[in-house]
Amino acid sequence: MRRSLLLLTAATTALVLTALLVPLTLLTRSHAADRATAEATARAQWVAHALGPALATAGERDTAEQTVESVNGKGLPITSLILAGGAVVGPHPRGEPAVTDPVRLARTGRAFTYETDSGSRLVLVPVQGAKDGTAVVQVTLTEKQLYAGTLASWLVLAGIGVGLVLLGLLLADRLGARLVGATRRLARTADRLAAGDLTARATPEGPPELRLIAGELNRLAARIDELLTAERENAADLAHRLRTPVAALRLDAETLRDTDEAHRIAADVTALERSVDDVIRKARRPLREAPRADLAAVARERAAFWQPLAEDQGRTTETDTPAAGAPVPVTVPADELAAALDTLIGNVLDHTPQGTAYRVAVRVLPGGEAELTVADEGPGFPDATSHDRGASGAGSTGLGLDIARRTAEGANGRFEAASTADGVRVTLTFPPVGTPSPGTPSAGTLSAGTASAGTPSAPHGPTC
Repeated sequence: MRRSLLLLTAATTALVLTALLVPLTLLTRSHAADRATAEATARAQWVAHALGPALATAGERDTAEQTVESVNGKGLPITSLILAGGAVVGPHPRGEPAVTDPVRLARTGRAFTYETDSGSRLVLVPVQGAKDGTAVVQVTLTEKQLYAGTLASWLVLAGIGVGLVLLGLLLADRLGARLVGATRRLARTADRLAAGDLTARATPEGPPELRLIAGELNRLAARIDELLTAERENAADLAHRLRTPVAALRLDAETLRDTDEAHRIAADVTALERSVDDVIRKARRPLREAPRADLAAVARERAAFWQPLAEDQGRTTETDTPAAGAPVPVTVPADELAAALDTLIGNVLDHTPQGTAYRVAVRVLPGGEAELTVADEGPGFPDATSHDRGASGAGSTGLGLDIARRTAEGANGRFEAASTADGVRVTLTFPPVGTPSPGTPSAGTLSAGTASAGTPSAPHGPTC
């Protein structure tokens, strides 16, 4: 924008100056020629006036020569006196005859200016009263003498034009800097809002249109803040209302006669209470917070959690992560990572034949991205399988892969799920820590938080 404004100003200023300076240059040229002609005419008239009495007396040639010599000099126009007999007193341009048609016309008593083919100009003034006939004073102006001083005038005009162009560019640059600065600050405010900082506000500055946009952006930010606050409070209230039926379940579990069954159900109720508490905490968490978690540590912990069940099903498992002393940070809460891993591992356990091996791997890519992979040796996805939210190929809720996908994309990462020759491979890629996120709440804020550690939310393998 700033460069375009400068180019537009330069082009406009140049066109305006061209329209003004071209006539001025022609005017200065014409003015210089008129001034030189006026001076030559005055010189010729003075010589004619001075020589009139001398030529009226015979034998005054010496006086005429002295008078003509006094008005000639270096750099001055050539002044000569052409007598009635054709003799020339004083210098005369080389190669030109003494008596020409303009001279003959001047002998009739007319004073005039004559333009030659070579570009020079002749000023002819008759001398009246000469005894032998009418003599003519001729002043010859060369083209250089005629337009003397024109180049200096043109240089001055060019300097003025360049100065005006530079001044216009300076003013346009200051105006462009003001506009661009206000626009960039407005864009930075929008970026902060997009990143989740709902406290960001734009300062109304610049032209009226930008000030209007800044005011509307501030109102939009305030409205979004109000809506998100209301949504978080509603989610927290709804989760809090679950406490009563959960408490009733706990009381019912305590009345069971089978002690083992009572303990098992009580443990499930405790896990449900933790999930409800997680929902409340996440709903009240400010959106602009940037949580971090160690992807490698979460992968090791969840893989160890599911290990006993995998052994009961005769499955071979493998966990490949960097060493414990080499964390892999990602901008996703640990509980959301755990929920995503639980859905992926749980899908393998629930929807692949027993004895099917699976592998959990975490690695850091050359660009600094973190990659989480859950792969199994199952039959793979059916052809009609969709990874969209709510779509399933095995009669489940269809939320499992969507939870994993939204966990990755909520951190500005990527999600890939595909059948391979060796089975199924699901990959979640997270950007390096410090990369700006899109600013939207991550998918696991509500959905993933409802999945407890021991309850996978959707199938894997040929489903989801």
